[in-house]
Amino acid sequence: MEHAVQARGISKWFGESEARIQALRQLDLDIGMGELAMLVGPSGCGKTTLISVIAGLLDASEGDLEVLGEQPNRMAAKQRILFRRQNLGFVFQQFNLLPALTAAENVAVPLFVAGWKRRPAVEKAAELLEELGMGDRMHAVPSQLSGGQQQRVAMARALVHDPRLVVCDEPTSALDAKAGHKVMELLAEVAVRPDRAVIVVTHDNRVLDFADTIAHMEDGRITHVEPSAGLARALAVNQ
Repeated sequence: MEHAVQARGISKWFGESEARIQALRQLDLDIGMGELAMLVGPSGCGKTTLISVIAGLLDASEGDLEVLGEQPNRMAAKQRILFRRQNLGFVFQQFNLLPALTAAENVAVPLFVAGWKRRPAVEKAAELLEELGMGDRMHAVPSQLSGGQQQRVAMARALVHDPRLVVCDEPTSALDAKAGHKVMELLAEVAVRPDRAVIVVTHDNRVLDFADTIAHMEDGRITHVEPSAGLARALAVNQ
């Protein structure tokens, strides 16, 4: 199986001298292409640090990391930014939508950054919003959207440039069980593909069945990895 992520002996420290804190401890992890992998564990166990290292937002202090066959931690800063821009999509817990832009313009931001002209970028964004059931709200600004609608815009923004790795940080944490299930169904429908991997950081035990694999973290380590029901893969295959 082709790997999206291969991590070996990853450690990460913050601070210096007596204030030094170890966030990741000799961590190993494999995530295959076509998988939806979930990272679970108590607050402060290192989940956010790990996805930040995988995404190239932080450097590992020790260890070897390959993401999509590349080693972003060994890239120059500009190369890393370009690699992240071309290959990674992010769904943030707080959405991070730009308040002055419409839904379609917010979705198009990664395309603007990549150098697309405004019209084709917004048109592609509008097509994806239509697919996500947001066709009648694409001209609304974030303040005119419900939380669930903003979540769909954030998801569309993460996917509009066809990334090969999608990272979601607590996408269901503020939602009730029904809404959280719908978000995961939506993620399965539009994000899970054989040529893409999806990583979801979550505390939400109600959505674990959507995972292909669940990596349990504690005190900066992966304690064990277990297979799950893979509902996301099943839903994606049936589309």
